[in-house]
Amino acid sequence: MQQKATFTDRKFLVTLVFVTSLFMFWGIAITMADVLNKHFQHTMSLSKSQSAFVQFAVFGAYAVMGIPAGLFMKRFGYKKGVLLGLALFATGAFLFVPAANISSFAFFGIALFVVGCGLSTLETVAHPFVASLGDQRTSDQRINFAQSFNAVGAMLGPAIGSYFLLRNNVAGSTDLTSVKILYGVIGTVILLVAVSFSFVKVPPTTDPHAVTESDADAVNVDVAPEKRLFDHKHFVWAVVAQFFNVAAQAGTWAFFINYAHEKMGFSDAEAGNYMVLFMGMMLAGRFIGTFLMRIIAPNKLLAIFALGNIILCIIVAQSFGLTSFIALLMINFFFSIMFPTIFSLGLKNLGTRTQQAASFLSMGVVGGAFFPFIMGAVADKYGIANAYYTPIICYIVIFLFAYKFYKVKH
Repeated sequence: MQQKATFTDRKFLVTLVFVTSLFMFWGIAITMADVLNKHFQHTMSLSKSQSAFVQFAVFGAYAVMGIPAGLFMKRFGYKKGVLLGLALFATGAFLFVPAANISSFAFFGIALFVVGCGLSTLETVAHPFVASLGDQRTSDQRINFAQSFNAVGAMLGPAIGSYFLLRNNVAGSTDLTSVKILYGVIGTVILLVAVSFSFVKVPPTTDPHAVTESDADAVNVDVAPEKRLFDHKHFVWAVVAQFFNVAAQAGTWAFFINYAHEKMGFSDAEAGNYMVLFMGMMLAGRFIGTFLMRIIAPNKLLAIFALGNIILCIIVAQSFGLTSFIALLMINFFFSIMFPTIFSLGLKNLGTRTQQAASFLSMGVVGGAFFPFIMGAVADKYGIANAYYTPIICYIVIFLFAYKFYKVKH
């Protein structure tokens, strides 16, 4: 009788705690950038389309670092990959200090790009690292557990950002001291985490996609080993769907505070606090979505959630007051399962190509670099509410993937 798989082994506990914390840290950094977007509109007199460069710098780094991070991890291992990511993250945060001193938005862009390179490296390394920390039959459980802390970080980011950056906003002020102090502290914390992790002895791990006699029924076996990676159509469609998923997510998040301020009359600080609730909806959606997947196939649930967001975007664009604002909050509920579900469906039956495929799926995050520019331009010309029509095309692509193109062809 086969022994029941445990969540993890005792020898991996310390490592698992450190690696899980990484999911929270990049959740904080990503959502804090959305608060920074609004803060720069005030302090540096930027239009919405100009401030979207914040998202471009962060998400654009994913396109640059996705493959190099994967190659670095393959050559030097998980631990050194984590340390590289943390070092880049801390360096980028410290670069905010000279950028604030000279009030240069271009310099801030460089700092954000370096932070983004760190986040991309951490995200590329952390998923397979968590999967390798124990029995491979429970690797999905560990990844979902770690992802829940990413959602917690996504709630902490706007809470911290609105408290330090938006709470004391004064009309016409160009003071960037709060930005300098906040990111200086963040850089110090990340540096301390890196130093602490450097002393952790990581036990030998197992390849989550290696087929062994004991776990052959639990791993990702390639059903068509003669095919090249991009011959797998479901994988190609997953990359496309991931691009549009993160595009819609980045745009929706980037202008949430603008919508709450302009359409609901909230102050920037109040809008920032509502963004915490906004991110809480994603956390709730992740738990409820995980439960629903027990009775609804993941691709079908993904299709339902994509249709839900099409309807919600139409309601948001109508400016129905509280009804539209609730619809905006609910968009994040339906975002919850999209990234991990697209990721999971795209990796089906790729066998030894899975790690390479994961790098390309991570690079799909670059969609978030471009779409906020489009939404910002529409918002500047036609108003913030009408800008929420634009993500609908993204959800149509996601729906098509979930409805038809997710299928693995032998």
